[in-house]
Amino acid sequence: MVGGVSYDAGMSSARAPMSLLHERVNAWYAEAGRKHLPWREPDCSPWGVFLSEVMSQQTPLARVEPIWREWMERWPTPTDLAAAAPGDAVRAWGRLGYPRRALRLHEAARAMVERHGGRVPDTPEDLLALPGVGAYTAAAVSCFAFGIPEVVVDTNVRRVLARAAEGKALPNVTLNRTEARLAADSMPADRATANTWNVAVMELGALVCVARGPRCDECPVADLCEWNRAGRPAYDGPPRRGQSWHGTDRQVRGELLRRLRDARESLPLSRLEDSTDDRVQVMRCLDSLVADGLVEPLSGSRFRLPA
Repeated sequence: MVGGVSYDAGMSSARAPMSLLHERVNAWYAEAGRKHLPWREPDCSPWGVFLSEVMSQQTPLARVEPIWREWMERWPTPTDLAAAAPGDAVRAWGRLGYPRRALRLHEAARAMVERHGGRVPDTPEDLLALPGVGAYTAAAVSCFAFGIPEVVVDTNVRRVLARAAEGKALPNVTLNRTEARLAADSMPADRATANTWNVAVMELGALVCVARGPRCDECPVADLCEWNRAGRPAYDGPPRRGQSWHGTDRQVRGELLRRLRDARESLPLSRLEDSTDDRVQVMRCLDSLVADGLVEPLSGSRFRLPA
């Protein structure tokens, strides 16, 4: 399920060229994939998979793993997290970035307790109904936790398919219907092969078919890749601007949260307002954190993480 498209084994009739791609990529993953990651272990719980998928969005896995292990030790089930204060989740999130994800995880855990007996739901529809869960997370958890071959599409998958199947240097800036259809059409018909393909093609994009400096000499499908065979033409789409950080509201919000996490108690405004030289920006960011539910205002101009 991606962009409203659900997996259908009969969706594509052009299986012959794709079958070799499936075989090569899946065999490469068996040898070179990062199967040591704890959420890829066969005995990892659906909750562990769910946590990993939320934590790893826009975050390198090397940063995710230690925080994931801490959360799994502290809150090994949705029930454990649901019983904690939201501020504990924000504090334990550390510096993973996009801290609203910590609150969404807490809300999702409470929904699992209220609606599903403290378990991660095992259907794409029920997963998608959880707070903060979008199409990608619902599809990924369905596949990796429950073996349901939903179409899992992240940036890495889109890049591999754009190059291998379309001959493009990079995918579109945002996922569109054409890319969603390509991803669905590229799924293997066999359930087990499809589940392996989902993680294998994602891993290939993360380790080999990277955005900058792709290692085509290490790629198992370099000879099948339309982009590589065309001489690796340059990207000719709209400009792709990287996200700035220094001096942005994101940086200031992060500094405010860091101070509140480290303090482990409420802080007066005087301990927060020098988070950057621009006091107006500090107040704007503090207001936005309160609006997002990440910070709780108290009397006497004091602030804390949500209780």
